[in-house]
Amino acid sequence: MILIVDDKQENLFSLQKLLQLNDFKVDTALSGEEALKKILKNFYALIILDVQMPVMDGFEVAEAISGYGKSKDIPIIFLSAVKINKTFITKGYDSGGIDYVTKPFDPDVLLLKVKTFYRLSEQRRALNEMQNILKEEIEIRKKAEKDLSDLNHSLEKRVEERTEELFKINKQLEISNDDLQQYASVASHDLKEPLRKIQIYSDKIRRTFLTENAEADEYLQKIIGSSQRMSRLINDLLNYSRLSGEGLYKATDINVILDELIADLEILIAEKNATIHIDRFPEMEVIPGQIRQLFQNILSNALKFSKKEIAPIVNISVSRTAEQELEGYNDENGNFCRISISDNGIGFNEIYKEKIFTMFQRLHSKEAFEGTGIGLAIVKKIVEKHNGIITVGSREGEGTTFILVLPIRQHKPVEEKELSAI
Repeated sequence: MILIVDDKQENLFSLQKLLQLNDFKVDTALSGEEALKKILKNFYALIILDVQMPVMDGFEVAEAISGYGKSKDIPIIFLSAVKINKTFITKGYDSGGIDYVTKPFDPDVLLLKVKTFYRLSEQRRALNEMQNILKEEIEIRKKAEKDLSDLNHSLEKRVEERTEELFKINKQLEISNDDLQQYASVASHDLKEPLRKIQIYSDKIRRTFLTENAEADEYLQKIIGSSQRMSRLINDLLNYSRLSGEGLYKATDINVILDELIADLEILIAEKNATIHIDRFPEMEVIPGQIRQLFQNILSNALKFSKKEIAPIVNISVSRTAEQELEGYNDENGNFCRISISDNGIGFNEIYKEKIFTMFQRLHSKEAFEGTGIGLAIVKKIVEKHNGIITVGSREGEGTTFILVLPIRQHKPVEEKELSAI
């Protein structure tokens, strides 16, 4: 809106009509005092101010306007029919005016100036609003950054506290784990010693005094068999408990480990007339003793759970892969080793595939097949100890396949000499 200030009504009327015909909203004031009151209440984009007025002339009004914080940037065009020499024009500019128009004036020229200054005023107002918005946005962002910084500081403090707490808990667990392993070692020794005596003396009694008493001999054999199963159970539990300790990895030739293992199983392999095919393994960073235990458990199961009328065939195939996936493309330069161990044994129903890695889980009675139900639990724990994954697939009467994927290199220090957790 434009404010016209003039003490003559006819001047106000003519100028008001000119501007209204050109779509400007117009307000008027007949004196400087009235103009100042209106400026305090309303916003104006432009002021057209007559110089020659009683009480307060245009220069005094302009100086008063420039003292108002709200209106100091409003552009002012002076109009004068009397004070038209350079002295007054200079005073007009010094008072805060942006233009000085003398009467009589060309309506088209005045209108052109009004349009220009009005547009500049609106642009300045929009720019000021944008600056205010930006200032508010900056303040909001500063506050958000401060809040975020305070939150980060709080979180860092909480993380430090939690880390320290976890460190203490971990130390306590390490102490407890060491105590548990020592207890397991002592307990196994204390338990196995009387078992050995039970086995030795039971067998001696059977052979010395019961050769003619078939019923008593049968009872003694059951005692000996039970003590042997308990001895195996103690050994398996001890092996499982030792897996909780920190393993030391070593760059290992697994082919050598398997050659030694096949030699150890030579008698059982010959009894079963078994055939074992083994692919060549790459050098891998493993805990040698644990890897030997892993293959021993799986191979022993393959030989144990074989069909009576069919000779066991076990295939151990090896491939490298870029991703730790149970299925996928082979990559001769991959960072993982995918190992498949398959047999042609009795197999099992796959509804039990998740259970067979559980402690003491048996799918067959101990009368049909010997075992403690811990062997595959040990296998899974060894795989996890090596940051690997394992699964199993099987069909009743068709055999079983274990698939393992192990990293070839571990992200932990590797020992130069072989140290085993088992």
